[in-house]
Amino acid sequence: MIPEPLSKRNLSADLRASLVVFLVALPLCLGIALASGAPAFSGIIAGIVGGIVVGLLSGSKVSVSGPAAGLTVVVLDSIKTLGSFEAFLLAVFLSGIFQVLLGWLKAGRLANFFPASVIKGMLASIGLILIFKQLPHALGYDFDYAGDESFLENEGHNTFTDIYYAFLDPAYLAIIISISSLVLMVFWDKYAGRIGPFAKLIPGALLAVVSGTVINTIAVSNFPDLALMQEHLVALPTDLLKGGFSEMMKFPDFSQILNPKVLQVAVTIAVIASIESLLSVEASDKLDPDHHISPPNKELIAQGAGNMVSGILGGIPVTAVIVRSSANILAGAKSRYSAIFHGILLLISVVLIPRFLNQIPLSALAAVLLTVGYKLTKPSVFKELFAKGVDQFIPFAVTIVAILFSDLLIGIAIGSATGLFFILKSNLKKAVVLVNDGSNYLIQLKHNVTFINKSILRESFSKIPDGSYLIIDGTSAIFIDTDIIETIENFCKSAPNRYIEIEIKKTDSSIHPFFRK
Repeated sequence: MIPEPLSKRNLSADLRASLVVFLVALPLCLGIALASGAPAFSGIIAGIVGGIVVGLLSGSKVSVSGPAAGLTVVVLDSIKTLGSFEAFLLAVFLSGIFQVLLGWLKAGRLANFFPASVIKGMLASIGLILIFKQLPHALGYDFDYAGDESFLENEGHNTFTDIYYAFLDPAYLAIIISISSLVLMVFWDKYAGRIGPFAKLIPGALLAVVSGTVINTIAVSNFPDLALMQEHLVALPTDLLKGGFSEMMKFPDFSQILNPKVLQVAVTIAVIASIESLLSVEASDKLDPDHHISPPNKELIAQGAGNMVSGILGGIPVTAVIVRSSANILAGAKSRYSAIFHGILLLISVVLIPRFLNQIPLSALAAVLLTVGYKLTKPSVFKELFAKGVDQFIPFAVTIVAILFSDLLIGIAIGSATGLFFILKSNLKKAVVLVNDGSNYLIQLKHNVTFINKSILRESFSKIPDGSYLIIDGTSAIFIDTDIIETIENFCKSAPNRYIEIEIKKTDSSIHPFFRK
């Protein structure tokens, strides 16, 4: 489906946002591919496909798709299990077919079951992860791949030990570049409008990256001992620089189509990629200042089409990704064209200006991601959730901690379980209400009364003293579980022994026969 016609009013905003997303996406595409044990160029392909193909088909106005850090372990293990990258590409293609089927089967409604506090916790945790993970890069400690979101790393390192080692052995020019980039972006965001209308069209992130590249280029010529080496710069594949596209392209091995391991990997990728996409799109909708609601089933179909194309062309799996989506929204994107433009920019840049791209310091890109991270996890976000009460704040906080120390899907599962606990706790209190006036007691059953309310109902019965008059009112209940009825019947049988008189308040509209006249 072709997106809505491009609005002239939105064109400058979408172009500006696409430049920012492109700068964020480039190192992430390369880093995630290499961490996944895949060719670096496969990450670029996935980024291009995620931008153009998914951007054309998605119903989300602001989310951006591409290779996801959450799939690195799955991709790495799958390539080893299948024995060849070509067999893995077939699994990626088949996973896209499965995702399209999930979309047609309306599986996207799963997105409606994630609590808002958990989604906000996910956004805040991503912001903190960006800050913690990019600090080492800002200091010139570039041993971890760009885009890594996992707490535990190779050789016994973790997120916090990387920060510690970065401060022990910093690259001073990287610090200069990252600090100057941050200052430039803050200044530009605040004062660009005063310079002139044209200045507003230039994103501060682009100026920061260009200035960082210029600073290091000057250092290479005049202060070689201070200059950043290649390991501190973006690293596009050297074969790409020689124009060897045909040698770098990989294609699926369709002879493996009946291999059960390929099908197993395809299903695994389809399920994980679908859940991560639905989560990211849901989070993007909450960040979107226009509060657009994206159709989840359409998103699954778009993601499936993206993975089919990515697999055919030699790319790793794509999902909707929250880091690029956040950068897109915070840069002022107005429509799907910003995602499409970023995919086109990836394609053009790796074809026409790869040598320039390989001069970009990772510390300058780290500064861009640090600003995104801060905007996602401002203190005001924590204050807002805290003001809403413990039933909102605790799932929010638990989600943050769980994602920081595990991964996105595990953290969301833990946060959702915490949210469910508070929902059940609230239901326990509201579904069974006990009031009294002297020796007269009323137990009112409200809303949905299920087996989880049995303990509080029994507790209420234990508070009824001998010789009391008790009314059990089920007329306000929408649903009453059989376990509840059995508990009431048992109490009614024992009540005469304690001289308790019971009245069952019945109505024609009560849903359970026990309370029906």
